[in-house]
Amino acid sequence: MQRDVNFTNASLMARRRAALPTGLGQGFEIFVDRAEGAEVWDVEGRRYIDFAGGIAVLNTGHRHPALVQAITEQLGRYTHTCFQVLAYEPYVELAERLNALAPGNFAKKSFFMTTGAEAVENAIKVARAYTKRSGVIAFGGAFHGRTMMGMALTGKVAPYKIGFGPFPAEVYHAKFPCALHGVSVDDAMASIEALFKYDIEPTRVAAIIVEPVQGEGGFYVAPPEFAQRLRALCDQHGIVMIADEVQTGAGRTGTWLACEQWGVAPDVITMAKSMAGGMPLSAVIGKAEIMDAPAVGGLGGTYSGNPLACASALAVLDVFEKENLLQRSRDMGSHLVTGLKAIAAKHKSIGDVRGAGAMVAIELFKNGDPHQPDADLTKRIAAEAAQRGLILLTCGIYANVIRVLVPLVASDALIDEGLSIMAAAFDAVA
Repeated sequence: MQRDVNFTNASLMARRRAALPTGLGQGFEIFVDRAEGAEVWDVEGRRYIDFAGGIAVLNTGHRHPALVQAITEQLGRYTHTCFQVLAYEPYVELAERLNALAPGNFAKKSFFMTTGAEAVENAIKVARAYTKRSGVIAFGGAFHGRTMMGMALTGKVAPYKIGFGPFPAEVYHAKFPCALHGVSVDDAMASIEALFKYDIEPTRVAAIIVEPVQGEGGFYVAPPEFAQRLRALCDQHGIVMIADEVQTGAGRTGTWLACEQWGVAPDVITMAKSMAGGMPLSAVIGKAEIMDAPAVGGLGGTYSGNPLACASALAVLDVFEKENLLQRSRDMGSHLVTGLKAIAAKHKSIGDVRGAGAMVAIELFKNGDPHQPDADLTKRIAAEAAQRGLILLTCGIYANVIRVLVPLVASDALIDEGLSIMAAAFDAVA
């Protein structure tokens, strides 16, 4: 295929800068031409291994044939009616299947939105409607979206909250447990009790929202003990416990939902990203009596639960079953951790290798000192890896974490190729 000489990464970046606002960030000056599985090719024909997965959106890979078929078939029937005007069966079937998969020995109901931030906003709406309370507790390092309530809940100022305040009131942040940085489960629970003492009484708290693994915050895993103690605290005070599974859900951690590994069930769960394999869809799943609290007409949205997205999400569920992707997630996670620990053995800048399932990260420090996060090296590693054909994402409160979100359909050979490029990047710049 002959390529348009005007379609180079540089020429497209020039057009982008002229047409788009500065605040819309971009990790790499790369424009994609096509993608398949866990590989992408840019407009200049260069191949990249995708360890980013569209920020945890592509657990089933780019253009999985089953998803393409499902979307194409739905496209031939109808693309939009607005579910609240004229309903359609795929929406109902998807809700039924997600209800069945969510943990908890109680009746559940679900509804759909378009983005993860919308799901989070609506989970808060549901909790407030049910409890008749207003306060919400989130955690330092959390990321819950870029809408106003999403930013209020997010426990990371730069770059998400700078210049956008004031934010919705009665949102409070407690400490998230992280042994690496000296915050124990006891410390985290004590910080909530401190909020009850200094900021808001528990009888005014509608919800506590927590990520099973912090995404933008640095891939820190919430210990099951922490979740269990949160559950007991919420039960004690009549608070709705919300698990934000936007990034962890759809099999990334080795179970369909990461909260399945807690030993206790949250009241409400938010999902998005990989649940529809790249189509814009999010979900709020929860205890039926809580979900029924909002008045008729209080929930919904024009594009929410779009038919094409629902068809794609149903295909994602089928692919997980047919291709045993939950086991693949666990196996891939072990493979990645082994490979990353081998790199860490050569480079003391890697102070930690961690993760759950195939949600894996490394954290970089100067001289391996946890008190000296190395954001500059982290940025240089990602840039060097991209030059060598590997797409990596960074994250963390101190911007010193490299996370891996490679599609679960990637072969072991492709994973090894990616790890080799990462090792070469460290050898070159670390």
